[in-house]
Amino acid sequence: MSLMRPMDPAFPIERQISVDASPVVLVNSFTLSKDDEAAFIEAWKADAAFMKAQPGFISTQLHRAIGESPTYLNYAVWESTADFRAAFTHPEFIEKLTAYPSSAVAVPHLFQKLAMPGFCVA
Repeated sequence: MSLMRPMDPAFPIERQISVDASPVVLVNSFTLSKDDEAAFIEAWKADAAFMKAQPGFISTQLHRAIGESPTYLNYAVWESTADFRAAFTHPEFIEKLTAYPSSAVAVPHLFQKLAMPGFCVA
């Protein structure tokens, strides 16, 4: 992947993975050239297959922006930051990033669900 940009420059993914939390949700948005969408999908599927086989992986879902926007959003649930960190820093995963088209820009960030009485549970 040509570029990984932080959603919050003061607390990028490299810092987030050192915080012990569970469960966690990875939200990762991608922008890319429209011409690179097929290559992006193939690279994402290879990543998803790798991640699915890792301890602590719960689920993932890829979304595409509506209309003509070649923008994607990946939502993945992990049992803990420790599990995500092990997968995210694994040499095999890092190698897979080279398969992404050069136009792809990823913006990953980790979150935790919040309970809001009357609206949602954590």
